[in-house]
Amino acid sequence: MAELMTAARMRRIETAAMERGEVTGLDLMERAGRGAVEQIVAARPAPGHALVLCGPGNNGGDGFVVARHLHARGWSVEVVTLADPDKSGGDAGTNRDRWRAIGPIAREAGSTPPDLVVDALFGTGLSRPFACPDALRPPPGALPLRVAIDMPSGLCSDSGRIIGDGLAADLTLTFHAPKAGQYLAEGPEWCGRVVTVDIGLGMADDPGGPSLVGPPEGLGKTDGHKYAHGHALMLSGGVGRGGAARMAARAALRVGAGLVTLGCPPAAVIENAAQLNAIMLRPVADAEALSEMLSDDPRLSAVGLGPGLGTGDATRALVGAVLKARRPTVLDADALSVFADDPETLFGDLHPGCVLTPHGGEFARLFPDIAGRLAATPESGPAMSRIDAATEAAARAGCVVLLKGPDTVIAAPDGTVRVHAGRYGRAAPWLATAGTGDVLTGLIAGLLARGLAPGRAAATAAWLHVEAARRVGPGLIAEDLPEVLPAVLGGLGS
Repeated sequence: MAELMTAARMRRIETAAMERGEVTGLDLMERAGRGAVEQIVAARPAPGHALVLCGPGNNGGDGFVVARHLHARGWSVEVVTLADPDKSGGDAGTNRDRWRAIGPIAREAGSTPPDLVVDALFGTGLSRPFACPDALRPPPGALPLRVAIDMPSGLCSDSGRIIGDGLAADLTLTFHAPKAGQYLAEGPEWCGRVVTVDIGLGMADDPGGPSLVGPPEGLGKTDGHKYAHGHALMLSGGVGRGGAARMAARAALRVGAGLVTLGCPPAAVIENAAQLNAIMLRPVADAEALSEMLSDDPRLSAVGLGPGLGTGDATRALVGAVLKARRPTVLDADALSVFADDPETLFGDLHPGCVLTPHGGEFARLFPDIAGRLAATPESGPAMSRIDAATEAAARAGCVVLLKGPDTVIAAPDGTVRVHAGRYGRAAPWLATAGTGDVLTGLIAGLLARGLAPGRAAATAAWLHVEAARRVGPGLIAEDLPEVLPAVLGGLGS
C-alpha cells in the first residue's frame, strides 16, 4: 500500500532528514525542481514558451528552480510572481537570485501565449483562501500544458477541497509521495494526472499515516474443507424485498466464504428458493429466532445485514440480536438508517468485529455533527477531510467505518486509515447504479467469514468491488459484479 502524505507529515519527514544532516533545504528544492522538469520534458519534449508562476514560499522556490532548468533545456521562460519577489527569503530567496542572474521576474503575465504554465504559487500547507489574480492566468485562447508543482494552488493537500480559488492542472508533479488531497474530494478533478517525483527521502521517519489500498494478497485457498473458509449469514427482507440480500449473499460466496446462508422471513422462503442454488436458506421469523440460530450454530462465522431489511422496529431488533452474538458483522443500509433518531443506542451495542458501510446520507444520519463540519465551506487550511470524518466516526463507534464514495475511506478506531480511490486510472463511474453497495456488503461479509480482520476485509472488498466494475465496464448492473469475481481473483493468482 502506498503512503499518503498530509502537509504536517511531509514537513516532519523533511525536517527530520535535515536535522540528521542527510540533506539541506536547498538540496531538496533543487531535486524537486530538477525532477519536475524531467517530467515536464517527458510530457512536452519540444521546447516552447513557458510561464512559471512563483509564490512567496518554498513552492515558489521550487518554481525558480524549474524556470532555471527549463531555460537550460532551450525553453523561453517567463517568470511571474504573486507577491513582491524581494520578500522571498531562505532557500526560496537563494533560488530567486539564481534565476535573476538569467532573467527578470514580472508581476503579471505578458502577451505571449504560453505552451506551458507551471503553477508554483502555493503547494502543500495552504492555510488561507487562495485568490488568483486574472493577471496570472494564461491569456484567452491559450491552450497550454498546465503543470502544478506538488499541488494545484488553492487545493488543500490534506482534504482535496478548494479553499477560495483554484488553478486546475493537467499534470501534478508531487514530491516524495502522493498527498491525501490528490485522491480525496475534488482533488482528482483539479490535479489532472499525478506523477510522484522522488527527492531522496525515506519513509521510516514518520510511519503510521493513511495509506492507499492496492491489490490484495493472500486470498487463495489452501484447504479444501468448506468450513475452513467460514460460513456467512446474510439477512434478507420480506416478500419482494430479497434482491439486495441475494446479491450480497452471492458476492460473499464468490469471494470465497465456504458456505453462505440467506436468512429470511418464512413467507419469503419460496421466493428466494426459486432464485438461489448454491446459497442455503433458513427461515428467520424474528429477532428471537435469529438469536436461537446464532446460539445453536457457532460455525456461523460472520453476519451481514441491512440491504432490503426495512427501517422498522423489527430491523432494530435483528441488529440487536446480531450484535449481542458478537460475531464479525457488517452493517449497511437499513441496519444503519433505522438508528438515525438514536445512533448512540447503536454505538453502545457495537463491538470491534463490526464494519459500518455508510454512504454520505447514512453517514450524516449517524454522525450529523461530523457530517455538518465536513460539509461546511472551508475558510482556512488544512480543511476537514473525509479521512478526518471517518477517523472521528470510527473512534466514536468503536469499530471500522467504511465511508463510501469514489474516494472510499476505511478507518479503524485505533486510528489506522486506508483510502481506496476509484479515481484516475481506477475510476469506475458505472458503480453509480442500484445494488452495487449491497454487493460490497456481501464481499465484506464473505471476507470476514474467511477470517480477515475488519479493516483488512473492508479494504480488500473495496478494491475487489472497483476492480470487478472495471472488468464489466459501461452498462454494468449490480448482478454482474459477483460473476466477474473469479476472473478478478484469478488475476491476483488467487
